[in-house]
Amino acid sequence: MSLPPKPNAMPGAPQGMNPGMNPGASPGMNAVPGGFGPSPAQGGAMPARPAAGQPNGRPQPAERRTLVVGKGISLQGTVADAERLVVEGTVESQMIQAQELQISHSGVFKGEVEVEDAEIAGVFDGTITARGNLIIRATGRVLGVARCRRLQVEEGGQLSGRMEMLSDNAQPRSFAPQPRDESTAEA
Repeated sequence: MSLPPKPNAMPGAPQGMNPGMNPGASPGMNAVPGGFGPSPAQGGAMPARPAAGQPNGRPQPAERRTLVVGKGISLQGTVADAERLVVEGTVESQMIQAQELQISHSGVFKGEVEVEDAEIAGVFDGTITARGNLIIRATGRVLGVARCRRLQVEEGGQLSGRMEMLSDNAQPRSFAPQPRDESTAEA
C-alpha cells in the first residue's frame, strides 16, 4: 500500500523527503546550511562561521549574549552576564547591568538598570543609567530617574521624573525642579 505524498514534498522527490533535505541523506537527517550531514540539533557539527569581531573589538549583535523576554512572559529577579536585554514582556529587577537594553512597544521594565545604551519603546519605571545613549521612541515612557550622556526623545515619547545628564566629570547635572528653601526666602 502506498501513502499519498506529503503536501510539502518536492515534486519528483522520493516520499518522506522534505524540501530542505539533502537528496543523498537519509530521511532522518536534515540538511545543514552546507547541504550535508545531520543538523546541530541531531548531534551534527555546526557549519564553520566567519571570523568573529569587528575592527573595534566588539562582538557582532548576533554573537552577543542576548536575553529576550518575550511578549506575555514575566521575569522577576536578577539577570547576570547578559550583554543585551530585549524586553517584549515584563521584567522586574533590583539591578541589571548589561551593554544594551531594548524595550519594545509591548515591553514593561520595573526596577534599576545600568547599561551602555538603551532604547525604550515601551514603559520603563524605575532608575535607568545609560552611560552612552538613551533613546525614547514615540511610544516610549520613562518614569522615575533617568541618567544618560546623550538623550534622544522622539515626538510623542515621554519622560516623567528626574533627568540627570552625565558628563566626563563625576557629578551628574540634574534637571529636576528644585524644592524652594523657605529659610532663605525673603518675606
